[in-house]
Amino acid sequence: MEELWKKYKDTIPYLFFGVLTTVVNIASFDILWQFLGWNYQIANAVAYVLSVLFAYVTNKLWVFNSHTSTWGAFWKEMGSFFLFRAASWVIDQGTMTIGVSLLGWNGLLVKFIANVVVVVLNYIFSKFIIFRKRS
Repeated sequence: MEELWKKYKDTIPYLFFGVLTTVVNIASFDILWQFLGWNYQIANAVAYVLSVLFAYVTNKLWVFNSHTSTWGAFWKEMGSFFLFRAASWVIDQGTMTIGVSLLGWNGLLVKFIANVVVVVLNYIFSKFIIFRKRS
């Protein structure tokens, strides 16, 4: 069991917190869109920002155990995180627009599909670019 943990020590917590981040994203979207009646695109953007803030804290502290030694390194890491999340938001927002506006699908179904794609992309960005071990 310990060997599996060592092999997947980044992946297991990422999946756990990725699920929680997805819950934050979808729940925020649903509350803003369905209950408060916001436009789905605005609700999606706000939900995405909330989930990215949650993801940054959990990824930094518990997934990749990243400790920056200077404020400059911290700002660089955080800026990189938000830059790549902005790129994945474009994919998320594009998926929502195509799925809801063009295809007429249910917003929550499209949101779920978009989240699966985004979680995979964000893992790749985080593991190999943002929180990679620097020598």
